[in-house]
Amino acid sequence: MDVEIEGDGVRAVDGAKTAVRVGTVGWTPTAAAPALDAPVDAAVAGRTERLEFPPVVVAVDDIDSGESTTLGGREGPISFPAGAYELRIAAPVRTFLRVDGSFSLAQPEFDRTVVSFPGPTAVRLGFRSRVDSARESVTVPRSPAGVATALSTFSGAFCSATADRSFSSMRERPPSLTFGETVSIPDSVREAVPDSSIELRLPRSLSALLPAAPLAHYLGAEVHVADGVEPSLRAGGEQIDLGQGRRYERRVAALLRRTFWLDCLVRTAGPHDATVRAADLLDRLPIDADALYDAEIAERVLAYREVDLDAVAEALPEWHLSMYVEPTYDGVQCLPFMLDDVPQLFTPRSSPLSDEDRLDSSLSAFYRAGVAAPDPVELRDADLGPSRYHGWLAGGVAMDTFKTLPAAYENRSLYRGRADGPISVVAVLNDAEMREEHSRAADIYRRRAEKLEIDIDVRESLSVDELADVIEQRHDLLHFVGHCEPTGLRCPDGTLSISSVDRSRVQTFFLNACGSYEEGTELVRKGSVAGAVTFEKVLDSHAAKVGTMFARLVAHGYAIERALALARRRVIMGKDYAVVGDGTHVLTQTDSLAGTEAKLVRDGDTFTLTHGMLSPSLAGGRAFINVDQDCPPVLIGNEWEIEMDAAELVQFLRRGEFPVVYRGDIHWCTELAEELAAETAGR
Repeated sequence: MDVEIEGDGVRAVDGAKTAVRVGTVGWTPTAAAPALDAPVDAAVAGRTERLEFPPVVVAVDDIDSGESTTLGGREGPISFPAGAYELRIAAPVRTFLRVDGSFSLAQPEFDRTVVSFPGPTAVRLGFRSRVDSARESVTVPRSPAGVATALSTFSGAFCSATADRSFSSMRERPPSLTFGETVSIPDSVREAVPDSSIELRLPRSLSALLPAAPLAHYLGAEVHVADGVEPSLRAGGEQIDLGQGRRYERRVAALLRRTFWLDCLVRTAGPHDATVRAADLLDRLPIDADALYDAEIAERVLAYREVDLDAVAEALPEWHLSMYVEPTYDGVQCLPFMLDDVPQLFTPRSSPLSDEDRLDSSLSAFYRAGVAAPDPVELRDADLGPSRYHGWLAGGVAMDTFKTLPAAYENRSLYRGRADGPISVVAVLNDAEMREEHSRAADIYRRRAEKLEIDIDVRESLSVDELADVIEQRHDLLHFVGHCEPTGLRCPDGTLSISSVDRSRVQTFFLNACGSYEEGTELVRKGSVAGAVTFEKVLDSHAAKVGTMFARLVAHGYAIERALALARRRVIMGKDYAVVGDGTHVLTQTDSLAGTEAKLVRDGDTFTLTHGMLSPSLAGGRAFINVDQDCPPVLIGNEWEIEMDAAELVQFLRRGEFPVVYRGDIHWCTELAEELAAETAGR
């Protein structure tokens, strides 16, 4: 974490190049400032009269009383009398403020969060990255028993054993996993594992262990394997049978969802003022939140088991992520990278895709003429669990999933620890007929560079050697516009096969070229983390629509899978686009905690806006919406539905940077605001 005092502000940048800037008035460095309770990666201290943060949720903890107050979604101000306080600011880089004294807190015009002091006051600012790298490593034998031992240590990555463990801010990445002759677990890892009084007894097989990994991680379970046992969970002396086969996997996933969501509700009884709109659901459930908030995990699991969730199921978020992982030791080593997203995990099952599921081949006459595209990828129909996003870490290619590889997770750590330097984007045009997409995408990156440090390099008609050189140099995003043939990406002097490249040093990519799937997969094998590709031929006009929207979303901090899922809705052939690599990966930061999206419906002069943060990660976090109406925070994954007139809507859309589905197409909110304003003025 790099922290710098720059002019009238303090700027912190983490290893993923995510930054937060805190505006200051009258900042003077000092050593005499109160210490932070929260663990941070870096901190600075100074005297100041005023601080300005991004417009995000702020929790104010009164250190003496233990009470907490949250500001989010309303203007304030709120005045706090003299006392000892620690503020938690949910910015893209977690930010903490420690102050002894009085202050006021406000969000004027929803464009910033302001902390004002009656005079120069000593404060300490701390910063902690949301992008965690495992600081420790666990070594176990390459056996089911060894894997069980490793799984039993992963829960030490949680910062709380209470229901607060459901907060996204309360979990970090588990220790990395290596295989060796003997067990080696650092003392720091052992000491962090909670005593949950929960035990998972499973058959001695990876196909039983892998689906249980997220549950064991969240519950802090001790995992044991034995021959011939029926899968079961023991909590506080009681046994819960888990079934077998696919029933076992779905029962484990359901138990994870139940425990996690009920923890999200029960934590509202804690001291952190975690009130969300869903807290009202407790009134419909036979749960004593006050008694369960800091009860042992086993006690909460047993209490939740008797709760009928049907009364509230529709009000809880759709589960965010399911992963389908081949039961191999390579898949096991990917678990530490996945588990902090709290996914459901299943063994992969698929069947051949029926002809009805693909567009009739007669439409191929409308595709790009004269292009010898690679053979279409053989897609399969996957047996998918209940979830918004799906990742496929297995053989074959499954529809409606991102196809990831072990290399994607190994590569991800290579791009951390580079807080210095701008985000490097190179836009390559190797097809003159696609100049419009190339120009629009480059313009999007340039405009985003006004807020973030982005270095744009625009290139055209690259030769085979020049394109290979671009891939082998360090770049954060390659946006390639051109064609792909069976022998590789087309260049003026031939084709470039990624297999001939020494190493890819391109973190993410979009190969907007016909049938680029194999080349994109090879980029991940050679060093990239994730990117967008096509399965077969695509129309030029479709490619331009998808490419420009994808560029905009990635530049505004949307996860790769989410960016493509939204972008491909612009065209009828959207399923010909897919993500390879870790689809949860985020290249740049958002202006808020996670990228938002909205749907808009008009009825006369009234508009109904459905708005939410639907991220494949950050489950358990809270989000709020910047409107004048009374809209309490919601769990990330839930949505607000708000009625507005045209004037209110235009004002709201002008504040943000997010996509809006309106009249069957996706619009950027600021552009839609001007269209609606002009339409209203023209009446």
